[in-house]
Amino acid sequence: MAKNDLIGLSLWEAYSKKVHDRMNDPVHRGSFTDKDAQAQKCKLVMADFGDASCGDSIQLFWLVDPATDIIKDARFLSFGCGTAIASADVMAELTIGRKVDEAALVTNLDVEKALRDDPDTPAFPGQKMHCSVMAYDVLKRAAAKYKNIDISEIEDQEIVCECARVTQGMVTEAIQMNNLKTIEDITRYTKAGGYCKSCIQPGGHEQRKYYLEDILREVHQKMGVAEKQSFADLPKAKQFKLVEDILAKYLAPILAKDKGGVDLADIKGKEVQIIYKGACHGCASAETGTLKMIESTLREKIDSEITVKVYQ
Repeated sequence: MAKNDLIGLSLWEAYSKKVHDRMNDPVHRGSFTDKDAQAQKCKLVMADFGDASCGDSIQLFWLVDPATDIIKDARFLSFGCGTAIASADVMAELTIGRKVDEAALVTNLDVEKALRDDPDTPAFPGQKMHCSVMAYDVLKRAAAKYKNIDISEIEDQEIVCECARVTQGMVTEAIQMNNLKTIEDITRYTKAGGYCKSCIQPGGHEQRKYYLEDILREVHQKMGVAEKQSFADLPKAKQFKLVEDILAKYLAPILAKDKGGVDLADIKGKEVQIIYKGACHGCASAETGTLKMIESTLREKIDSEITVKVYQ
């Protein structure tokens, strides 16, 4: 199995060129001091979100003209993954030249859209969407700090997931933009429902005004989307057809480059059993990288709960 092929499919091809550029060479990374603010006759605003000791945090710095409330310049410091850096960089850029109240309306979905190379292709994998949520949250904190008000006064939409600070509007737009089908899809794109899970459906330790399952159902009704049948509940023949089509279209060409291949052996519930062919049989990565690549592709294309095992 070629390393470049593995990385290309499972990682780098899932990120836009804009994300690559921003994570490698951020335009607005840095900070401001009181001296910088005084030199430009601006007010310095600093806000932070996250915990650097846990691996993800963002600090946002604004220079705001107090006479007009216009953000003259913005910088950030981010401790975390490349997606967090790219998202923070674009978030800072989107606020420059706007009044603070206007900047407070920028969402993490605006950030993700701005990082796309084309309108129909997500800028990064759904499971990294929480990195742009962090950018959204620190922006709100900066606006509240400048206005000397509580952040709740800025939030104009109901918070659905308190853990990830995701609003009802963010969930609705994510479903519509990305044609999300399941709660698992919503969690991958927004992180809502990925922590305490109280926001998914009634019965959790916190009562919510809106639950993810209700939002998903209502948006689907408006979009005219039929309820998706679980992979495990599909007829066996349809399960085999779905998996075999994905193997043939997305995985066989990659494996064939190293004179390998893969066949479907059996399906038990959401467990897909495969048989390696050619060079893949007995390959060192067959039980690790290659298997993970196959599983992640089937999860992305068919069902997020699919597991893959080598048939014994």
